[in-house]
Amino acid sequence: MTTFLAVTFGVLLIVLYRLFVTPRRAADWAEEHFVASAYGLPPREQLDPRRPGPPPPAHVAEERQAVADDAWEGDWRSAGRYVQAAGDDWDERWARLELLQQVAREDDAWLEAWRVAEPGNCDAATLHASIMVHRAWAIRGSGYAHEVMTSDMDRFRAMLSAAIEEARQAALLDPANPGPWVVMVTAARGARYGRAQFEQLWEGLIARAPHHYEGHWQALQYWCAKWFGSDRRMMRFARQAVRKAPPGSPLAGIYLHALNELVDRPVGGALPITPMTRQMLKRTASSFDQVAPDDERLPALRHLLAHYMLRSMMYAPALEQFHLIGPWCGAQPWRQDENPARAFEAARDTAAKLSGTRPAPRPQVGAAR
Repeated sequence: MTTFLAVTFGVLLIVLYRLFVTPRRAADWAEEHFVASAYGLPPREQLDPRRPGPPPPAHVAEERQAVADDAWEGDWRSAGRYVQAAGDDWDERWARLELLQQVAREDDAWLEAWRVAEPGNCDAATLHASIMVHRAWAIRGSGYAHEVMTSDMDRFRAMLSAAIEEARQAALLDPANPGPWVVMVTAARGARYGRAQFEQLWEGLIARAPHHYEGHWQALQYWCAKWFGSDRRMMRFARQAVRKAPPGSPLAGIYLHALNELVDRPVGGALPITPMTRQMLKRTASSFDQVAPDDERLPALRHLLAHYMLRSMMYAPALEQFHLIGPWCGAQPWRQDENPARAFEAARDTAAKLSGTRPAPRPQVGAAR
């Protein structure tokens, strides 16, 4: 028994050394000796902490600005055409509704005019219901329930109930559209829906859009331990998302958000460094390889993937993600640091040092050309 304990303790020391000491030494080495270009990475002076990835193409940005400008000038028709043009690409359609939510925060008179002019328009009704949910959460705030005033909590729940009813009415206007169901799934946890009630909403959503990214993210929140689920239930849901992610969809990224829920807590949880975790991270990376490079959700997800690969001691795969990320470092988890570029630099340097990758030789000064 003594021998067994000694061996176990020795293995534990090795794991702890690899987890904490080795990366720290690698980071110290990187600060003074790391040459990013030797590993095919952008040099330190090119790092850009303003964005997680490249900005959208000029024509996309111009179209969005034109829709916003038209709305603020009272022309809701441009907004309607903008959403309608997404067709049955439900992820894109939802992304366009989210943009219009931002537009309505500045001025929502155009939305009211749209609803009056087209009372049977599902998109307008869905947008209004979604805005109601966001306004309800603004009243509640981000604190724990016991930190919220009773009067604010009562207003919050009343507004959520009204938003769910609004979304139910919107669903009747276009039975094939999953948008109203995303709103209901989003509101369900704040409205304290039980599991059976929530499952009905979830089934309604996936019957219309089985791989809806935002819908899955909202469902993940319902199933996490701080709401109505548990770590085990949440992780099972997240692994299912990885397994069923279709080619071209970033749905596997839901797994990375689940890992965030495990570790980003007031009492920090531990990342499960297990064969299952590594397998899921590998499958997530493989799934991302099939996503269009211009998908605007992808860069932020790659940052999380690189981070969790690094924490799982998957140094070579993490380095590959850093190659794909390029110079952009304005994303989580690096933005948790007061200097995101420094945090990003330390992470990719550690990945390079511990990956076993041989750096390209430096050109010698005075060498013959």
